[in-house]
Amino acid sequence: MKEWAALRRLTAARIGLERSGASLGTRPLLEFRLAHARARDAVHTELDSRVLPGALVVTSQARDRRSYLMRPDLGRALDPASEARLADQPGPSELAIMVGDGLSAEAVHRHAGPLLDALLPALKDWRLAPLVLARHARVALGDRVAEALRAKCVLVLIGERPGLSAPDSLGAYLTWAPGPATTDAERNCVSNIRPEGLGYQEAGFRLAFLLERARTLRLSGVALKDESDAALLGRADQ
Repeated sequence: MKEWAALRRLTAARIGLERSGASLGTRPLLEFRLAHARARDAVHTELDSRVLPGALVVTSQARDRRSYLMRPDLGRALDPASEARLADQPGPSELAIMVGDGLSAEAVHRHAGPLLDALLPALKDWRLAPLVLARHARVALGDRVAEALRAKCVLVLIGERPGLSAPDSLGAYLTWAPGPATTDAERNCVSNIRPEGLGYQEAGFRLAFLLERARTLRLSGVALKDESDAALLGRADQ
């Protein structure tokens, strides 16, 4: 298996695994079980609301992790008390940012703060709504948050479905003019935000670029092409 050693250093994918007859060797089997346990833990971990001091904490209509996992529809709707709390905030605004636990609260605990630190300086000319931290949240909960805050655009930072190599991946979903009929085709997604994937600075630049284009063109989703790579290369050449 020595010929696989150099390749294994380049990827987190499970390649060239040790074998014992027709089965996996002991080491890769134990590593697989550990990765599976970490993914399960990520799904069931509760969000720590102290992760973003000063954020408005809201919850979906899912009252616990079990109902959240069994009833995806409940994770897309605000509970009445949270909706009323948001409606009392001053507005309207141009952009609402919602951070939600999604399927990996650990992703929020580790990466939401550093990503916001990289992104917010680029949003100085935006009228921002208060930052919202949402418990038991699905992506579409951001639409309800934006409606309550009377925001033209919403950016949702949310824990992605854990994989066996990345239980803490953060995703970002941008939607212009969100509403009850908004579909996933009307969102732009930037995924795998973490130091081992898309770094905070690059993700912040990409999101700021997409947000500016969305504001200029007044649209998002499949109609909004992500040309941030070209802009990033141009900035590097300067």
